[in-house]
Amino acid sequence: MLALTVPLAAHSGPPFPIVTSQVAGNYVVAIWTDPDATDDAVAGGQFWVVLEPRGGAAEIPAGTRVTVAIRAMDRPSPERTAAAAPVGGLVSRQFAALRMDHEGRFAVRVAVDGPLGRADVTTGVDATYDLRPPPVLFLVYLLPFVALGLLWVKLLRRRRALRRGDIPQPR
Repeated sequence: MLALTVPLAAHSGPPFPIVTSQVAGNYVVAIWTDPDATDDAVAGGQFWVVLEPRGGAAEIPAGTRVTVAIRAMDRPSPERTAAAAPVGGLVSRQFAALRMDHEGRFAVRVAVDGPLGRADVTTGVDATYDLRPPPVLFLVYLLPFVALGLLWVKLLRRRRALRRGDIPQPR
């Protein structure tokens, strides 16, 4: 069973909100994130932007675009931007992923542009490395339990053999 394992691309915890119900322009904006830093080229910083219309509009119009930008606050670095895409075809819920190349504080800027107007929301987030242990450690942690199980099976077999008389009892 261990030979057939496949590494999964999961995060170490659920996304959490960094902005909740902030009014910006004609929008009410919420930003959720899973800010995983990565050493490779994987875009581990994930951002979900939830939009609600402010005032009389019933829903977010179809032409609304969201852009997410991040910039490291602890060292000089260029701003990285990504256009968010609707999640499940809903314009009111959009997703973008960006590469966070180190642990530390990042400035986050979300720009919304659409028929209801333009809005900007700025905030910050601390990026951390995914805290899951490497898969090899699973085997290291499992080894004592397997060893104890094998010893227990050996003890049970020995007791059964003693009861049947296959092994002479010590005097």
